[in-house]
Amino acid sequence: MSTGTVKWFSNAKGYGFIAPEEGGDDIFAHFSSITMEGYKTLKKGQVVEFECIQGPKGLHATAIKLSNSPPSSEQVGLH
Repeated sequence: MSTGTVKWFSNAKGYGFIAPEEGGDDIFAHFSSITMEGYKTLKKGQVVEFECIQGPKGLHATAIKLSNSPPSSEQVGLH
């Protein structure tokens, strides 16, 4: 399981992107891959855990869930 921070997520479009903790390209996140109950959405800056699969245009996050880990100072832009 990988960890990352939500860069942005559009409720209107139903998708967004996650910046992986280990670096590299951002990962596509679709609302249908969010595993929490209720309204499936993500907020910028949330730390999430997810699995990765190769999609037609790059990596896709699956089994997305909120992490219990606080974001690191690097992830929230505090250098």
